[in-house]
Amino acid sequence: MEGKVRENAGNAVRAILETAGFEVQEVDAPIDFSAMREGEVLLVLCSNDPSEIGEFDRTKYCLKMENEELDCKKLLFTLDESVRADHCIRWGANEFVRYAGEAALARVLERTLSLSFAGAREEAGKTGEQETAPPSPSGIILPHLPIKVSRQAAEQIAGIQGSVSLRFMPHWFYQYESSGEQVYKDHRIPFDSQGSGAINAINGMRVAAEGADVTEDEIPAGSEVVKPHIPKEDASERIAKEVIEQLTQKVRIKQVKGDAIFYEEKVIKPDRKNIEIDIRQMYVPVWQVRGKKIVEVNAFSGEILSEPMDEGVEIL
Repeated sequence: MEGKVRENAGNAVRAILETAGFEVQEVDAPIDFSAMREGEVLLVLCSNDPSEIGEFDRTKYCLKMENEELDCKKLLFTLDESVRADHCIRWGANEFVRYAGEAALARVLERTLSLSFAGAREEAGKTGEQETAPPSPSGIILPHLPIKVSRQAAEQIAGIQGSVSLRFMPHWFYQYESSGEQVYKDHRIPFDSQGSGAINAINGMRVAAEGADVTEDEIPAGSEVVKPHIPKEDASERIAKEVIEQLTQKVRIKQVKGDAIFYEEKVIKPDRKNIEIDIRQMYVPVWQVRGKKIVEVNAFSGEILSEPMDEGVEIL
């Protein structure tokens, strides 16, 4: 990581830390810069050089401020996964992508990024990972939309502090295909159509489902799985009625009788037997933040829900 790449990496890490409230200052090489926030001092090195990383990892840094001496934490950003650094907080490509994305979102929302190094591992033999680890699996496998919004990001989006829980809300995802036609007098009305969508299996509300990439995998431990209130058969009939309403057409027929012109309007609907519906149950992950109020954030899209997805529902 030399030249322009190192410069770009340093600028990107600097932006993340500044979004988290750190004040950044230049320091002597080979360290790229220092960052300070409320008595917390962080030295940052962006490098793939094993010898440079080894020196940085072995060295203990302190900052003297008046009569106080502060131990400096060390943040290493490297793209070389093979290099060892047992006494640093280590960021690789995955950590960089995660924190850069969360920092970008925080800037959009004009909020401070919640980023803590208080629990970072720096003792010998440890990897220097951030204290925030991926949630452990629960052993429960559900078909669900992937979790793209982290717990930390959900709190920032919600804009309140409180207890946070991950809930999996049941939905009926469907695809339909309509065929057939109706003929009225000289008019032929085709009903060829196809589409997809989803409805909430608790309150029946329609939700956007276009481009949804459903995964069937273990959900995180401690998650709540909510039971559906709308049976599959009821959901299928509700969807069929909506499709029929959507495809229903009004036909206006002009007739001339002598000197008079008459118009006849006829409502033409598709036949239910010509509509095939493939329906299956999927779950949408939702972060629920309970503070002064309850805010729910879609863990797939990052959207704040205008109203709760449930209505006093039963938890499995």
